[in-house]
Amino acid sequence: MKNLGLLILVLFGSTTMFAQGQFRAGLSGGIPIGDAGDLATFAIAVDLGYLLEITDKLDVGGTVGYSHSFGDTIEAGGEEFDIEDIQFVPIAASGRFEVATSFTLGADVGYAIGIGEVEDGGFYYSPRAQYGVSESIDIVVAFRGITVDQGGWDIISAGVEIGID
Repeated sequence: MKNLGLLILVLFGSTTMFAQGQFRAGLSGGIPIGDAGDLATFAIAVDLGYLLEITDKLDVGGTVGYSHSFGDTIEAGGEEFDIEDIQFVPIAASGRFEVATSFTLGADVGYAIGIGEVEDGGFYYSPRAQYGVSESIDIVVAFRGITVDQGGWDIISAGVEIGID
């Protein structure tokens, strides 16, 4: 856990030294799909990131978050089993490119740390589309994928991202 804290400190500390940027906080809800859809019913995610303005249209930085998927009840062999909730802490590099006024495409790429008793960590990727409804508020639609040993943990999500000055 010390290494995680150090990584976050270095990630956010080093980005603030170079250029003008902005902290971003996001909240989203999602539907697990694929293997995840067989085991979970709904997911929520919270993200905190820092993006640096490289050009008028390109921002890069880092993000850290928390993703919580609510376990489902499944039936097997005539019996019902409750699946435990699944949680991950993604740590990723972020990039956003403004393709039109108020419309941005981007991606987060990094590693998601599994927390709890049964989760493994894995490669994390999240392509996204964002629409700016004001100077500091975006509506975000994203795919959140985590590659784990047992397969993938994929979620389609929608939410809001707010710029924090």
